[in-house]
Amino acid sequence: MRKLERITNPKVEEVFANYPDAVREKMQFLRELVIETAEEIKEVSKLEETLKWGEPSFVTKNGSTLRMDWKEKTPEYYAMYFQCSSRLVDTFRLVFDHTFQYEGTRALVFHINQKLSIEELKSCIKATLTYHSVKHLETLGI
Repeated sequence: MRKLERITNPKVEEVFANYPDAVREKMQFLRELVIETAEEIKEVSKLEETLKWGEPSFVTKNGSTLRMDWKEKTPEYYAMYFQCSSRLVDTFRLVFDHTFQYEGTRALVFHINQKLSIEELKSCIKATLTYHSVKHLETLGI
């Protein structure tokens, strides 16, 4: 089995440590899901975990930036954010319809008590981490 090279900015840990306990668990689950999905994609050899706009973010060579965060002003929700100029969220809406709650062309939004649709979410993560390799496909390989 190949090994995924992971580079993590230590400041990411600080952001996770500052989330309220209940939120930290949800955010950590999303983080682990991104890493697990990256490990399953043979085209992804390196995953960089960093901060963009102060939010935990993931970057790959051929992917689009994937960010995630919880905001104090909307404490019942947390989200995964995508580059709004990409076709990602529009494609997720087309393929998965009502599976997710969407925020325009920029985010998948999750209620704090929501049960996540794991396989569908992993498909969204995969499309994001490989975006520049799949953007020519009608549904981004989903």
